[in-house]
Amino acid sequence: MSLEQAAKRVFGEHVDQAAGYVELLERHGVERGLIGPREVERLWERHVLNSAVIGEQMPEGARVVDVGSGAGLPGVPLAIARPDLDIVLLEPMARRVDWLAEVAEKLELPITIVRGRAEERPVREQLGGADIVTARAVAPLARLADWCLPLVRPDGFLVALKGASAADEIDRDGAAIKKAGGADPLIVECGAAVLEVPSTVVKIRRLPAATKPRARSKKR
Repeated sequence: MSLEQAAKRVFGEHVDQAAGYVELLERHGVERGLIGPREVERLWERHVLNSAVIGEQMPEGARVVDVGSGAGLPGVPLAIARPDLDIVLLEPMARRVDWLAEVAEKLELPITIVRGRAEERPVREQLGGADIVTARAVAPLARLADWCLPLVRPDGFLVALKGASAADEIDRDGAAIKKAGGADPLIVECGAAVLEVPSTVVKIRRLPAATKPRARSKKR
């Protein structure tokens, strides 16, 4: 399948919006420190389509927080491909927040942009209870679980975009994931029907908080 065919398959009637996003990254991505020079020629397959297809793991109408959104990946492609999702882009750097705001305005995307870090209490109070929290190229799984799972509702999921190292990270960071309240980490391939190299995600369920036993009243 050609890139053009894949883009039409993934983005449907919104493919022009996706093309507009790619054009913005081509024009400004390198000079604004959002992508490396070598990435310009492979924006579609390596970044935009790669991000959008993880929507396969997200239920209709889900509330999604993209942690460390940076250039808008994966949040912006997700918002274009899946307009039913309620998406928040969380980014700590002011210049990148400005970029995300420009992208949202130019592409007319109904997304929310928040400046902050996932581990900050005000951010957790504001954004906690998400159905899905996602992240791409942010940190190893141990740190991601610690930062991101507190934003996820019980039985919601952290969906982390990873590469070939996914299995090794699960083996290495399994104890840290459990300590952070995560369970059942699964490796899932997304976009196999449209991408030559599918996207690899690690999907981690947040466990409900343990119910504390009631203290017995003392007999008088």
